[in-house]
Amino acid sequence: MRLRGSPTPWGGFLSICSALGSSSWQQVAILLELERDGEKGDTGFRAAPGASRAGGSPGGSRGRTRRKRRPGNGRGVAAGLSSRREFRTQYIRRRSQLLRENAKAGHPPALRRQYLRLRGQLLGQRYGPLSEPGSARAYSNSIVRSSRTTLDRMEDFEDDPRALGARGHRRSISRGSYQLQAQMNRAVYEDRPPGSVVPTSAAEASRAMAGDTSLSENYAFAGMYHVFDQHVDEAVPRVRFANDDRHRLACCSLDGSISLCQLVPAPPTVLRVLRGHTRGVSDFAWSLSNDILVSTSLDATMRIWASEDGRCIREIPDPDSAELLCCTFQPVNNNLTVVGNAKHNVHVMNISTGKKVKGGSSKLTGRVLALSFDAPGRLLWAGDDRGSVFSFLFDMATGKLTKAKRLVVHEGSPVTSISARSWVSREARDPSLLINACLNKLLLYRVVDNEGTLQLKRSFPIEQSSHPVRSIFCPLMSFRQGACVVTGSEDMCVHFFDVERAAKAAVNKLQGHSAPVLDVSFNCDESLLASSDASGMVIVWRREQK
Repeated sequence: MRLRGSPTPWGGFLSICSALGSSSWQQVAILLELERDGEKGDTGFRAAPGASRAGGSPGGSRGRTRRKRRPGNGRGVAAGLSSRREFRTQYIRRRSQLLRENAKAGHPPALRRQYLRLRGQLLGQRYGPLSEPGSARAYSNSIVRSSRTTLDRMEDFEDDPRALGARGHRRSISRGSYQLQAQMNRAVYEDRPPGSVVPTSAAEASRAMAGDTSLSENYAFAGMYHVFDQHVDEAVPRVRFANDDRHRLACCSLDGSISLCQLVPAPPTVLRVLRGHTRGVSDFAWSLSNDILVSTSLDATMRIWASEDGRCIREIPDPDSAELLCCTFQPVNNNLTVVGNAKHNVHVMNISTGKKVKGGSSKLTGRVLALSFDAPGRLLWAGDDRGSVFSFLFDMATGKLTKAKRLVVHEGSPVTSISARSWVSREARDPSLLINACLNKLLLYRVVDNEGTLQLKRSFPIEQSSHPVRSIFCPLMSFRQGACVVTGSEDMCVHFFDVERAAKAAVNKLQGHSAPVLDVSFNCDESLLASSDASGMVIVWRREQK
């Protein structure tokens, strides 16, 4: 039996319901009605921008982003998706969005939630797990990547109008003002019941993931999962998990090398060590597809590495022949990398040509120590060793930088870390910036306009007076009250803070390092946290299982 008008691309609906344990024909009839409602809105599949450059797509060229399908016939698209992993999750998200919009009217909320859970299981059975190593946030060197869609994110962004922003990037910033975005953020959930643990009744999968636990319980760690000590005696200024990856980790050292590590299968191992820099490696970044890394060094060069085999693809000298201190990929176009050097300059570099982008340079007041883009890549912030943070408007077409605003955090206090986030949690719905400066404080700023103007929201006490300490936002959006940030500290501890708690903001503190903690990094599902210190030790912490 095949369900007439069903968008399910995999055979009989009756057998599927049976496999899921459906107990009554009434439930089948209701699901049938919901499926037919959803089918009415499903008239096309939106192709990924630029997909034709990656070898074609169900949507064709960029000029034709929609492809008509006959109602009820999802087999053609599904067949193509099964061989194209990069489109699989995008297809699931698009169908989920359409079905949500059409299934809302005229059905009891409890029934609709039950239906969405069943459909999530069906999609998971047909296409496999919805969380894959890969991301559709951007297209790196014409490689289209699958999107990061754990169930809680899927529920959140499909109901969030901001998720449909420019080029389909999740958490994208609207083209208007940041003030408008903050208002939109607040309006989405303004009608939630007061005091509810999960601010939206639609977030069933998120509630299951959260387990109705507090932030303190959620960020309790059972202890050290593994300790890497291959760089002992030289500081490890940067440690980073690969994008949307639970078990791949990299760290750079002032001994001039970069280690690529694998945490599963046990025991964790160092896969390879990238050597070539003649002086210490100050920073590195994964490309969005994790196929390459960019590193900067005190030897005044940046290098492009292939993560698969560890070979150096290209060495690019700094345009000013100065020590390179930090780097970051442009979020939308990974062909462009921004670097900061010791001669106070920021440069946009084309890693394919090895040349500086025309108009892509600007001068700060001091040595450039930190860089961060907003999610869509239209705003860049840079911090220097004299206590200033500059914002730049980034021209997406040309790579040109235009200086916009300057904030003096504290005169003479080096700004060592900048992290941008468009939406911290449902309780903190403003675009935000997290900044480390040598003030013995971690600073949280609100972004108040589309030129990157910053307004101090609050600060948290840590020990930092001389070391280049870094911090991060927790990667998963919180479905509890509050949201966490994590930072290193010169007191040799890793600190967790709730950004919305008025008093006693400290949530947790991890002890185990014997030197100042310089950097911290979560994997994509927050099950593991890595931290590095000034003595060269990297500790991987495991979150306590509930």
